[in-house]
Amino acid sequence: MVKKFFSRFYLGLILLFLYAPIFILIILSFNKSKSRSRWGGFTFTWYRNLFQDEAIMEALTNTLIIALLSAFIAAVIGTCACLAINNMKKLPKTILLGISNVPMMNADIVTGISLMLLFIALNYPLSISSVLLSHITFNIPYVILSVMPRLTRQNTSIYEAALDLGATKSYAFFKIILPDIFPGILSGFLLAFTMSLDDFVITYFTKGAGFDTLSTIIYTEVRKGIKPEMYALSTLLFISILILLVLINRRKDKEHGEKSFGNA
Repeated sequence: MVKKFFSRFYLGLILLFLYAPIFILIILSFNKSKSRSRWGGFTFTWYRNLFQDEAIMEALTNTLIIALLSAFIAAVIGTCACLAINNMKKLPKTILLGISNVPMMNADIVTGISLMLLFIALNYPLSISSVLLSHITFNIPYVILSVMPRLTRQNTSIYEAALDLGATKSYAFFKIILPDIFPGILSGFLLAFTMSLDDFVITYFTKGAGFDTLSTIIYTEVRKGIKPEMYALSTLLFISILILLVLINRRKDKEHGEKSFGNA
C-alpha cells in the first residue's frame, strides 16, 4: 500500500514538473494584465491582437504550407520506400531500416547544421524551398516507422490471388494493398505533420532571411521581450499538437485492438 502511494506521488511530481509551466502559460494568455505576477482579469484581447498581427499570420501560413506539403510528400516517398524495402532480402532490408532510423535518433542541431552546410555547398538559396526539403528529409523516417509494421503484417496471398484472377499489378495495389496499409500511411502523415509543425532547430538553420514559421517568430519575438500575444500563440500551438497526438495515439490503439481481435 505504501509502495503504491509513493509510486503515484512520484508520478504526480513528474507530471507536475512537466506540465505546470504549460498550464501557467495558458493561464497567462487570458490575463488582462501584461504583468506575469498580477492577475488583472479574464480577457481574449491577446488572442484578438494575435490574429490581427500580419507578421504572425504570415508565419502561420508558412508553417501550415510547409507542414502539409512536407507531410504529404514524405507520406508518398515513405510509403514507396516501405514497398521497396519490404521486397528486399533480409540483410539489405535490415541495413536500410537501420539507416532510416538514424535521422530520428540524431540530434536536431546536427541535422539542421548538416542540411544547412549541404545547401551552402550546392549553392542552393536558403528559402521556403530549403525548409520544405529539410522537413521532408526528417519526416520520411517517421512515415516508414508507421507504414512498415502494417505492410509486414499484410497477407500477400490475397494480392497474389488477385493477380492470378487477371488483375493488373496497379489495380491489385490500389484495391488490396493500399486500403490495407492506409491507416499506417495516415498515422505517418499526421505524425509528420506534427513534427513539422513543432520543429524549430532544423527550420532555424535552413530558413533564409525574411522567412519565418511560428516557431522561429516566437523565438525572435521572445528575444525582444515577452509579449502576451506570444502566450496566446504558444497556447494555440500546444493545443493543436496535443489534438494531433491524441488522434495518432487513438488510431494506433484502434489498430492494436483490431490486431488483437484478429488474433483471437
